[in-house]
Amino acid sequence: MISKKKIEELIDKHSLLEKDLSAENIEKKEFAEKSKEYSGINEIIENVKKYLSFDDNKRDLEKILEDKNSDDELKKLAEIELKDLKNEHEQNEKKIKLFLLPKDEADKKNAIIEIRAGTGGLEASLFASDLFKMYEKVSNKKKWLLELISISRSEAGGLKEVIASIKGTNIYSTLKYESGVHRVQRVPDTETQGRVHTSAATVAVLPEAEEVDLKIKETDLRIDVFRAGGPGGQSVNTTDSAVRITHIPTGLSVSQQDEKSQHKNKAKGMKILRARLYELERNRINEERSKDRKNKIGTGDRSERIRTYNFPQGRVTDHRINLTLHKLDEFLEGEAFDEMIESLTLQAQEESLNSL
Repeated sequence: MISKKKIEELIDKHSLLEKDLSAENIEKKEFAEKSKEYSGINEIIENVKKYLSFDDNKRDLEKILEDKNSDDELKKLAEIELKDLKNEHEQNEKKIKLFLLPKDEADKKNAIIEIRAGTGGLEASLFASDLFKMYEKVSNKKKWLLELISISRSEAGGLKEVIASIKGTNIYSTLKYESGVHRVQRVPDTETQGRVHTSAATVAVLPEAEEVDLKIKETDLRIDVFRAGGPGGQSVNTTDSAVRITHIPTGLSVSQQDEKSQHKNKAKGMKILRARLYELERNRINEERSKDRKNKIGTGDRSERIRTYNFPQGRVTDHRINLTLHKLDEFLEGEAFDEMIESLTLQAQEESLNSL
């Protein structure tokens, strides 16, 4: 049950924001901030008012049911109305609780996605490539902007590693459940006897940190420059354009050599380093907050096997919520992706509500 005090605070806040926004002398920046807050509360305010009036409405209906002078038809209508009122009250309570849940500030941020081939050799690199193509298709459908930061290809034409940034609306909140080990079961092209092989790739999704989110001291960085590697001949870089940035306090290190410009490589490297440091700090805070409880979903543990893509049976299974979709092809095309994400989000919300 939600405390009456919290409910009244929301109503008071809504009224105060309404009053502030109608003031003539409000500054532009303050107006934008308060408009955003008002918009959020405005979505829930009707549920809040109905939740607050529930006891009075319930009492009125119960009086009709208890009144010996009430006719049967009126009592029947009151009984139906009381049942509907209780159901509505439960729904309102759930919506308000979800609204009151602590917000993850990172949810609205852009994201950096890192995909690495795991166990399974060349087949794992082909699967890593398939996963990257899937996220590309999802990005295209949602009109997100996906930009490559670095890429390393395998001999089979797959990907040993790929790092990209994805920009748009609420990117991290959509993709954060993708972090973990993705497993594939299929017959590789190189398999002559038709045996199913199991391979894996690791996905890490990090909220993209801005400079205002994280201050990195220049004195905490060691920057080494070196000559970028290449396949030989004219394409070998002849200048020290590759950059390795090491964050001395944590030991985190990022190498970047995709660009011919040292300056561009450093900028890309700093973007990755900033995201990893930001995620490190977020994980530290989350661990302190939940020492007694570890959620099944959204831990971001890269060693956790989260999903299996089974090609012979045409299914994809998320092990955290025991959800199987028998539409693997559509999923890899980005078609059924939202169905999986919505189920993961709902389950995470349920867990958060249960922990209140």
